[in-house]
Amino acid sequence: MLFTPITSESQHSGTTFFSKYAALLDIAVRVGDVVILVVAACLCHWLRFDSLVLDRPYNAATLRTAILAVAVFPAFGLYRSWRGEGLFAEIARVIAAWVAVLSLWMMSEWLVKSVGEYSRLWVGGWFIVTIVLLTAHRWMARRLLGVLRAAGVDTRRIVLVGATHAGKRIVAATRKNGWMGLNVVGVVQTPYDQYELPDIPSCGDLEQFIAGLDRDTPDQIWLALPMRAEAEIKRLLDATSELPTTIRLVPDLFGYELLSHQSTHLAGVPVITLRGTRVEGHARIAKAVEDRFLALAILLLVAPLMVLLAIGVKLSSPGPVFYRQKRNGLSGKEIEIWKFRSMRVHHESNGQVTQAVVGDPRVTRFGRFLRASSLDELPQFINVLQGQMSIVGPRPHALAHNRYFSERLDGYMQRHGVKPGITGLAQISGFRGETDTIEKMAQRVECDISYIDHWSIWLDFKIILRTPLVLLRRTNAH
Repeated sequence: MLFTPITSESQHSGTTFFSKYAALLDIAVRVGDVVILVVAACLCHWLRFDSLVLDRPYNAATLRTAILAVAVFPAFGLYRSWRGEGLFAEIARVIAAWVAVLSLWMMSEWLVKSVGEYSRLWVGGWFIVTIVLLTAHRWMARRLLGVLRAAGVDTRRIVLVGATHAGKRIVAATRKNGWMGLNVVGVVQTPYDQYELPDIPSCGDLEQFIAGLDRDTPDQIWLALPMRAEAEIKRLLDATSELPTTIRLVPDLFGYELLSHQSTHLAGVPVITLRGTRVEGHARIAKAVEDRFLALAILLLVAPLMVLLAIGVKLSSPGPVFYRQKRNGLSGKEIEIWKFRSMRVHHESNGQVTQAVVGDPRVTRFGRFLRASSLDELPQFINVLQGQMSIVGPRPHALAHNRYFSERLDGYMQRHGVKPGITGLAQISGFRGETDTIEKMAQRVECDISYIDHWSIWLDFKIILRTPLVLLRRTNAH
């Protein structure tokens, strides 16, 4: 790489480690918002009735409003990343969200004709005190996360493509606002450059930068290019299609407001995300909690069945009970997944991995039952507990298959933007089992990318609930 690289392993592991703690702060903000509503209600009750303990109907009203806040606050974008967003803009959204919650509560009380049961002084005081406490809460959270980021915690390494007017503005913004945790570590030269940025290491031209990406991949690549540079933008997107890195566009054009519905602002500079993942920050922690809780519950539930299956495998043919194989996990990192062995012990030459087909002689009789019912994959819940896999996600493919398909399908490696799963959107959509053609794999990858783009806890539960119904059909598994 032509810019001075931070050691890839240490930097990325550090970023991931500290990002988890920054995400914990985000979760604390969510919990804190609800706690603040309750505390403000108690304070106003004390000021009005000289008692901190809420009596009826105030306790029920507070509970209903807290539940409304949990549902309504995210809809106002209160928990999205605020790197670069102004404090006053966030406070305005907080006030709008609280007004919406209180209005919905009052409307519900009016419908059941119980508005008159509440003191107007209590309601008015609750409204004002909650706004004050929520504002202070957000300010403190920003200060804490800002101090951490300014100290180098939870930072992102950025390579800027284009020393244009927009590029110069973004460099100035990141340097002026160290709390954002955005570090421009290199600049790629383009034909559209307007300025010299001598204090930022050069990555050479676009082709030189692309050639070095395999050796050192930045956390994010920002394109500060005019829209007429579509060839360069497409070239970079194609070159990074196999890399789990975030690509952002900093539009260098007059009238960029036409695209503002897709953009965010970093210290006043418009930025458009071209590629990224929804499973990061607090979402990654939420998914990890979901995975481990469900995996532990399922393993405790099916432990007797797994003992019986282990005995069946042992009696079916000589060899170990479990089959372990290297696969690619999150960000392409190699992991070792566990399965109940369903084939006779055999060795393939030259590291090849041949997919099982209908009537495959290598599959034992008992193994055929395991594969058709997918019971051979039960040990992968251990992988989930270890943090290597998720219950829901793109299925992990053998390393040889990954190499084969990544060379033939654009964007194939984007599947590794999340942890691989035991089940997934592709599996419940009918793309389960043998993928003997490029077309079949392309359909599976399309489902995987769609899952990553639209991930939510609710989507995970829908996939989990539909999986047993798909397994009952016993199709496409050999």
